[in-house]
This record gives sequence, structure tokens and C-alpha cells, in this order.
Amino acid sequence: MKKIGIYFGTDTGTTRLIAKKIAKKLGDIVDKPLNINRTDVEAFLNHDALILGTPTYGIDQLPGKSTDIEAGSWEEFLPDIDVIDFTGKTIALYGLGDQEKYSDRFLDSMIHLYRFFSERGATMVGQWPLEGYQFDQSMAVLDGQFVGLALDQHNQSLLTDARIDLWLSQITPKLTGDVL
Repeated sequence: MKKIGIYFGTDTGTTRLIAKKIAKKLGDIVDKPLNINRTDVEAFLNHDALILGTPTYGIDQLPGKSTDIEAGSWEEFLPDIDVIDFTGKTIALYGLGDQEKYSDRFLDSMIHLYRFFSERGATMVGQWPLEGYQFDQSMAVLDGQFVGLALDQHNQSLLTDARIDLWLSQITPKLTGDVL
């Protein structure tokens, strides 16, 4: 039985903290969460279901060396899997951002992961409603929803656990249907 893979990009460690919370809530159906800069293509592709997390740094960018993450992140990893067909893989996303300080680009990095994997055939699950957030602009909104779980640890950290619980109740059957 293959387990769900959880991969994240991080600089300050907040996205890692969320990955660990998600893993703890899901228990033994997931592998240990890994920073995307500490894995390889083979390990990543070994999962049929993935939960991917990203913080938002920069304007219209994925986190990585160009956004001053010295160890690298999604920006460096995605070119290594650019030609891979993800048909048959199910992917859920979560993103972190600050809706007050960066209201003009709240969670923008999440759209880049969404486009990358959906354009390569992955089944994307875990869209999230806009209610409860106040921001001006987000590239991560498609068809009136975020493309993944939206978290703001700076302004709404008290809502995080409840949001994760609700999101996991929605995505877990979709993820485990392909892997268990």
C-alpha cells in the first residue's frame, strides 16, 4: 500500500509546521513530510497521491533562490519533473500567505503549483471557499474558490486547525481512493 506524500517549500518553517500538523492528523496513511529541497524525483514520483504546500514569496513567483530561499524550493524542483505525465496522480494543495500585508497577492504561489500539475494531467482536489478572508487580489482564485487550502498564520492562526480538519475531511477520501 502506497502512502500519501506530503511535500512543502519553506524558508521560515511555517509551511513545514502545517505539513507536520496535516501528517499528524492523517496518521499512518502518510509518509513523513519532506521539504521539497530535500527529496529527489524518484521519491516524489513514488506517490500516487500528494499534498503539496507552499508559502508565497515575491510577486508572481514560486518560492526559491530568486526569492532569497538559499537552499532552494519549488522553483528549483519543478524543472526536474517538467516532462513527466502526472495522469493518475491526485494532488491537493495548501498555501500560506498574509492577507493584510500582501493583500494584492495573497497566496499567489499556489497557482503556479496548480497550473504545473494540472497541465501535466494530475487530478487536482481540495479547492477552498473564499469566505472568511479579506484580500484585494489572488492569482490562486479560480472559479470563485482558492485552488487549495488557504491559510494565514499571521492574522488568522486560531482558525488554522479547524480549517485543516474540514479540508482533510473533504480531500482524504479522494486521496485514499487512489492509494489504499
